This record gives sequence, structure tokens and C-alpha cells, in this order.
Amino acid sequence: MANPKVFFDITIDGKSAGRIEMELRADVVPKTAENFRALCTGEKGYGYKGSSFHRVIPKFMCQGGDFTNHNGTGGKSIYGNKFEDENFTLKHEGKGTLSMANAGPNTNGSQFFICTADTAWYSTCSLKSDWLVVCLGERVILEMLVNSSTIKLDGKHVVFGKVVGGINVVDQIEAKGSSGGKCSAKIVIEDCGQI
Repeated sequence: MANPKVFFDITIDGKSAGRIEMELRADVVPKTAENFRALCTGEKGYGYKGSSFHRVIPKFMCQGGDFTNHNGTGGKSIYGNKFEDENFTLKHEGKGTLSMANAGPNTNGSQFFICTADTAWYSTCSLKSDWLVVCLGERVILEMLVNSSTIKLDGKHVVFGKVVGGINVVDQIEAKGSSGGKCSAKIVIEDCGQI
């Protein structure tokens, strides 16, 4: 059976930016992929439609999926509030990687992020709602990460898919971010679903 594909139709400040298409790796992480797929279709009565990308850090990631509070503090899974880390088989291999944002082990809900660059430090970074170290600048971050074996994405965030179409739309989203994650425009998932 083929892995499911889903889409986001994105608007930036109310203007169409295009469509992002993603393949979900149900063959490796079926529970995580099903959560994202169902939130794209809205078949449970809630989901990503109308939600925004609330945090965008250029050369790192675009984060969204908080459809309850719209600021990075909310969201929920189709399994209830949170669900466990399914596995860490897939790795953060650069631009277009689709991964779960979380607040620690086994706290997956609806928030996700899309990696926006092919950088070696993905495997040694941590993405949390209190991520501030990125404000120090890329050189300082890289130096810190070289000396740290505890801070990383792989093994902490479940990769469950990749962008297979519309990477230029991801680039447009990335262009509206800042080193602190604050967006300079309202970036909305105007529509979404399964292909």
C-alpha cells in the first residue's frame, strides 16, 4: 500500500502562496502519519485548516499545527491530548523533512515542523517552545553543538514525512521568519486534505 500524500494550501497575509504536498511515512510510523493525515482532512471534527505557522526560524524550520491556541501552546492529537514517540527510525536529513514538535518525550499532539535547510547540525539540535539559543547566531550555535552530545533532533522528534511538492512555498514561509521565530506576516493553512 502506498504512503498517503496530503497538502496545505498556504496564504501569506491573505494572498495565495501556493500548495505544499507531503508524503507521510505510514510504512515506518503509521500512528504518527495517521494523526497528521486525519488532521489534514479534518475528519475528526478538528484539524489544521485555518491554523497558522506561528514560529519560523530561517535556515532551520517552520513550525505550525497549534489549531487551538494559535501561538505554540496548544493543539491536540486524534488520539486525545498527547501520544507517545512512535520510533526514531527516520532521521532529520535536511530541507523538506517533516517532524513532530513536542515538549519532551511522549508529548506529541498536532504541532509539527518542516526543516528548511540542508545542515549538518539538524542531528544535534533541539526544537522546543523555549528555543532561544538560535538568537545567538549560527556560528555560536554550531560551536555549542559541537561540544554537546545531549542536544539533538534525532532521537527526540519523530520524523514522519517529507515535502514532495511546493518546496518553493516553504521557501516563501521561511522568508517571513526571524532568528527569534517571530513571523513578519500571517501565514495560514487556508485549506488542507489528502491527495
